[in-house]
Amino acid sequence: MKVYLYTGCGTCRKAVKFLTARGIAHATVPIREQPPTKAELKRMLTHYGGVVRKLFNTSGQDYKRLNLKERLPQLTKDAAIDLLASNGNLVKRPFVLNKKDGVVGFKEEEWAKLIDR
Repeated sequence: MKVYLYTGCGTCRKAVKFLTARGIAHATVPIREQPPTKAELKRMLTHYGGVVRKLFNTSGQDYKRLNLKERLPQLTKDAAIDLLASNGNLVKRPFVLNKKDGVVGFKEEEWAKLIDR
């Protein structure tokens, strides 16, 4: 399991602690330096019913600075994926995909389902 995260993020630390406590093998990837690939983002998008906004860190400074609240509805999905793949600060974190599923953010009940699959 690959977990994209930012070490300064408390939610990301909770997610790693959750996995570690359950003995789930995982690799961490620094999301700012190495954002998810376009293929990973597109795969995650399918898990969120094509709602591209779900993949964005809407509370982040880059999101606000780029005025994405206003711009995002006009972007194509491909343009939004390109933006996310080029700027890890824009991606909602933690971002994790396993072989069958994926989630962004950390809600313990969602992660429990993810690791049971």
